[in-house]
Amino acid sequence: MGAGGPLRVNDGLVLPADDLHVEFARSGGPGGQNVNKVETKVVLRFSIPRSRALEERHRERLRSVLASRITTSGEILVRADRFRDRARNLEDARERLAALLAKALILPKVRRPSRPSRGSVARRLESKHKRSITKRERGGGYE
Repeated sequence: MGAGGPLRVNDGLVLPADDLHVEFARSGGPGGQNVNKVETKVVLRFSIPRSRALEERHRERLRSVLASRITTSGEILVRADRFRDRARNLEDARERLAALLAKALILPKVRRPSRPSRGSVARRLESKHKRSITKRERGGGYE
């Protein structure tokens, strides 16, 4: 079944509709008389290895960041059954997949180690010295 058109993940990545596979199932939980006959739950599948939209660096990043969410066949599954109608669940699943991929593709800032300034080192050592004098002068008349 179609996934409702291309999915925009971020400014540089749009997944074509044929990269997304949608399945519908009966949703669990309360739902009255419709619960056993209407398939409103959405399972959205996105295959990382088969996607034509991803560059190799994106595939590697997704594999490392989302390792716990990826199936053995390399797919990411998003299940949506919050709403009672199929269209809203499909939109919810698409939004959640886009958010998941966008967050995973953000590169962390490179941490450049910094060094304390000469003044801050001097202030720290001076404070330690004063504290040491204070403790030394307390007297220890227990000898």
